[in-house]
Amino acid sequence: MRINFLGCYIDNLTFEETLEKIDEFIRSKIPHQHVVVNANKIVLAQRDSFFRGIINSCDLINIDGVPILWAGKLLGLPFKERVNGTDLMERLVKESALKGYRLYFFGAKEELVKKLVEDYKRQYPSLCVAGFRNGYWDSFSEDEVVTEIKRAKPDVLFAAISSPKKEIFLKKYLQIIGVPFVMGVGGSFDVVAGFIKRAPLWMQKAGLEWLFRFLQEPARLWKRYIIGNTLFIILVLREFTKLKILKKNLIK
Repeated sequence: MRINFLGCYIDNLTFEETLEKIDEFIRSKIPHQHVVVNANKIVLAQRDSFFRGIINSCDLINIDGVPILWAGKLLGLPFKERVNGTDLMERLVKESALKGYRLYFFGAKEELVKKLVEDYKRQYPSLCVAGFRNGYWDSFSEDEVVTEIKRAKPDVLFAAISSPKKEIFLKKYLQIIGVPFVMGVGGSFDVVAGFIKRAPLWMQKAGLEWLFRFLQEPARLWKRYIIGNTLFIILVLREFTKLKILKKNLIK
């Protein structure tokens, strides 16, 4: 069931239900785009209708942020659970090694993505890596990037690029590259390859993963987390007030 949350759709699925859906997509051989939404993306989508349209057109939309679960509870939306992008990527890699799915890793710096692939191959010797490349290109080389991915014929494409660049790129070329399942994974390559530490489990469950991440790179992330999270809270409280007024008027 899809739920409208502040103008963005969310598929109300558990982690395991999400995996089942992805497996259906891969076996169908038809291109599908996945996206996770967090507080930052909800804020971006409010002021960018084009970006919001891309999110809402995706075939699978998950919650990647405990604050959205909290906000959903406040607004009376029955969200099942968070489906974290890094956890989902890790599980998909494991499943792909068992099922023989071909993976393509796209994004981050060359040395980082190369290390990630090497680490995964050591962990899963049967893993089939269709290819990998860094996430840096210009408008002149974009066609080459698309052709490279298409020729590799992966079943799954992980794109570790910042938002909204990755969502726009994947939507633009989804049908051309023909990958059954494409997934934007943000900074997951950095975390899995050990270049960036992930928050302890208790902080993840407490909805403080953003704070742990912010403390590692405050100069780069202050705008996203301090201003962005504040705007998210304002949006939620504004919606909560609207619902209260509407409910009050219905009772009259």
